Amino acid sequence: MILLWSYLRGFVGIIFSVVWTILIAISVVAFGTFNQTRIINRLVYYWALFPLKILGIKVKAYGLENLPRSRGAIFVFNHQSLFDILAVHLVTDITIRFGAKIELFKIPVFGHGMRAAGALPIVRENRSEVFKVYREAEGRTGKGESFILAPEGTRQLTPQIGNFKKGPFMFAVNAKAPVIPTVIVGSFEAMPKKDLLPNLGRMSRTIEVHFLKPVDTLGKEKEISELTQSVHDEMKRVFDERHKILYPEMSDS
Repeated sequence: MILLWSYLRGFVGIIFSVVWTILIAISVVAFGTFNQTRIINRLVYYWALFPLKILGIKVKAYGLENLPRSRGAIFVFNHQSLFDILAVHLVTDITIRFGAKIELFKIPVFGHGMRAAGALPIVRENRSEVFKVYREAEGRTGKGESFILAPEGTRQLTPQIGNFKKGPFMFAVNAKAPVIPTVIVGSFEAMPKKDLLPNLGRMSRTIEVHFLKPVDTLGKEKEISELTQSVHDEMKRVFDERHKILYPEMSDS
């Protein structure tokens, strides 16, 4: 019975999420025209809130004291699910914009909404274009905007943290912005990359978002590799520890 209900809920939830996203995107475009950042932030919050509620997904946040208040930062997160960005936006109250693959910006209405909100278009196969986007966004961190990027480059196929690319860390160093390592646990189980419907077989599920202590990037222009690896290792340590506690049956995988 639970399985049948979860299939029905998943189908309805996906339909709702598509329609809701279109409505939010239209609203973001409208308010973006007048630079209403606070209103856009609230719209993004509600964009995340209702789909997660309908799909029975709760989000717990840890380390909220590590969120930047005086200036922007570069959040780097482990990417395992379509719910990652929703989970982060649900538990943060600061101006934070995500980087997304350029293909998403070509989707009618949704793409316009992302541009109006200030999301960063990432051309994965074109390194020079990626760094051009980063350079253009550097000044925005000094005005209080933060960005959240996935150094793995794409969603992982298994619940583990993959290798990190240096791009987001070079962005942080050049912008003189701290890095906020952000560990997400449980989103893979909510909806793995190849699944079409979310949260199957469960009445509810919890995603954990851990904001680790900020990592200073000042003066680290020649230490990008070390910075990337140290952040990766710390995020992996926290992820492995929490995943083992939450999913002990998968600890050997």
